[in-house]
Amino acid sequence: MPTHRSAIASHASTTLAARYRRARAQSMHLVAGLQPEDCQVQSMPDASPLKWNLAHTSWFFEEFVLGARSDYAPLQPGWSFLFNSYYQAVGPMHARASRGVLTRPTLADIVVYRAAVDERIAHAIERGLDEQLAAVVELGIQHEQQHQELMLTDILHAFSMNPLEPVFRARVQSLSHAAEVPLAFIAEPGGIVEIGALGYGFAFDNERPRHRSLLHPHAVANRPVNNREFREFVRAGGYSDASHWLSEGWSTLQREGWQRPLYWSEGLQTAFTLGGRIPIDPLAPVCHVSFFEADAYARWAGKRLPTEMEWEARAAQSDRCGNFVDSGVLIPLPPRGDAGAQQMYGDVWEWTSSPYVAYPGFAPLAGALGEYNGKFMCGQWVLRGGSCATPADHIRESYRNFFPPSARWQFSGFRLATP
Repeated sequence: MPTHRSAIASHASTTLAARYRRARAQSMHLVAGLQPEDCQVQSMPDASPLKWNLAHTSWFFEEFVLGARSDYAPLQPGWSFLFNSYYQAVGPMHARASRGVLTRPTLADIVVYRAAVDERIAHAIERGLDEQLAAVVELGIQHEQQHQELMLTDILHAFSMNPLEPVFRARVQSLSHAAEVPLAFIAEPGGIVEIGALGYGFAFDNERPRHRSLLHPHAVANRPVNNREFREFVRAGGYSDASHWLSEGWSTLQREGWQRPLYWSEGLQTAFTLGGRIPIDPLAPVCHVSFFEADAYARWAGKRLPTEMEWEARAAQSDRCGNFVDSGVLIPLPPRGDAGAQQMYGDVWEWTSSPYVAYPGFAPLAGALGEYNGKFMCGQWVLRGGSCATPADHIRESYRNFFPPSARWQFSGFRLATP
């Protein structure tokens, strides 16, 4: 007769196996209907071919779960060099900017590889994993979800470079005709607040430890800045007035020739999306802007960006409903509420004014997995809240995304704060 403890362990294994299957199936769903050529292209050094993402996420499970056994033999010797991303402790790796030249292995080869890894992971979970390896499987699931969002942002960028403007997914929802939510600011009294991951559930190491933070009195906007408001900034000469811009931002603008958000047309009327070119919805959050552009707008408007601590304190009091990838819409939508802080979760990642640094007492994971987050704590800025390309069960109030301040190809927007 099974013990109570073994019954709990069996349930946990069943749940983990189901989550694993769902995450892996979702990645394959994203490439359904695409051609091998679509999955091969790398449109810029910061992006990766879709087939590389499919292989890399599989390599992650093979390397860190299956490879934990001392007698494990890799399924494809030599592939670790191709599909290791940045784990120096594991070994050397192919140059990131040249992933698009890897015509071999083929997409078909990688699909077979994924299936072989999935079969072995399923057997490992069925046999029973110790607590440490089960935690690595959960980390791999979360890692897979991160790459699903990257797959969407990367194929959007690649398709935007094609004069034919291919459609990734036909839009399932027409432009909304919601009433505009007037911009307002929610006063916060300040004081000492708890920031960081709670003591239960999954969280990345960079969300820990939970700690106290002192906030001064301030106010946070009730919604992100929308397209209509940002278009006013563009038309007012915001991209030609250096007084609004940080020095590095102004240099980047001049070097890259920025004149408007990424994917906007020159006439500021349409934007290229995963559903093709569509009219810009004036009430939807502005999207695909860098930290530099968000900061410049805030200065132009006489406001600022919230710190990540201010953002998290407000998000902890907000509804976690949002427009995530699960809806299938794949574009930011206008706010639908009429009270409190809207769209703290979903639609667009929100730039904060906080550099990506370690929390007091931060400790990275042991071994090669300690390279997952900690070594990037230099020259990056924090974004919060998730986007229309983020799985709904992937996000939480303490989640810290991070990108260089010049990054624009992610679904990134912002909200304002004052004073």
